Amino acid sequence: MANAADADKHLPAIDELFRDYNRPDVPGASVMIIHNGKIVLTKAYGMADLEKNIPANYASNYRLASVSKQFTAMSIMILVDAGKVFLNNSITNYFPEFPAYGANITVRQLLNHTSGLLDYEDLIPKDTTIPVLDINVLRLLAAQDKTYFPPGSQFRYSNSGFALLALIVEKVSGMTYSAFLQKHIFGPLAMDHTLAYEPVISTVTNRAFGYTEKNGQFTRTDQSLTSSVLGDGGIYSSIYDLYFWDEALYTTKLVSKKMLDEAFKPGKSTLHGNNIQYGFGWFIGEYKGMRDIWHGGETVGFSTRIERFPDQRFTVIILTNRNDAPIGEIPHKIADMYLADSQFSEPPK
Repeated sequence: MANAADADKHLPAIDELFRDYNRPDVPGASVMIIHNGKIVLTKAYGMADLEKNIPANYASNYRLASVSKQFTAMSIMILVDAGKVFLNNSITNYFPEFPAYGANITVRQLLNHTSGLLDYEDLIPKDTTIPVLDINVLRLLAAQDKTYFPPGSQFRYSNSGFALLALIVEKVSGMTYSAFLQKHIFGPLAMDHTLAYEPVISTVTNRAFGYTEKNGQFTRTDQSLTSSVLGDGGIYSSIYDLYFWDEALYTTKLVSKKMLDEAFKPGKSTLHGNNIQYGFGWFIGEYKGMRDIWHGGETVGFSTRIERFPDQRFTVIILTNRNDAPIGEIPHKIADMYLADSQFSEPPK
């Protein structure tokens, strides 16, 4: 996997976009740009570990936060293709102990963020000190008797729904969520250093640790009370491994084309914001007439984003180990640079 950065005429402009990360005393960022299956640029800035003075690089593994949701969605899609999960089944098909209101919530609605489930973060008892797990999310929701709105009627981003999806994967497959990911996604795609992180059980190699800035100083804030919930944001990966993920999404290596098309199709009642919709683990919109499919992640110590322009076979991946990093518009700025070039605007062969 060659680093094309040194020969890239856009590198000075890319460096300027990441100027605030390009110091030896601040948390960093790893960036990859892909076009037509080729890596046109990889670049890393700043530090993966401030305490040990370890620089970020293309193999640094960051907590993906909500970028993890696309892997939870893919796990469900694999099981749907196998005839083991059905999109229109209610969650009470998988959790018979769930209250009656769950009978109106389907797997599809969990994937689309239209379930109306209450946010589990708001339900955690204030005296909780032990990290919350996906199974705890189920128990918290099972103690409720309502949703924010009638299921399927509108969009509301839901970490709760994706925690339940990870539990459905476990229940149907008979495997842990992390083992299912390894067997059915990470292993087949040679994403050798990507995993759903479970403290004590697993180890993140080349780990980037998370930080928060306060008064110009960065403090390590790597884990929180909800960091152990896996289905909504517990995966660690690198730009190197995510290259293989991006390429797989143009193929039927993991699921059928029909199923893959569902992931990138706007779900019913998902329209929100500035003409933005949602599929299965992906936001769906348009940028300058191009289809724009993306997801971002924000959690204590990390900000991440993967943005794909599938018709141009153009992808930008940005992983950072700092809170509230303003990276949301950077993929558009990068697309403006590259897709204006004739060599990048040509249709994929």
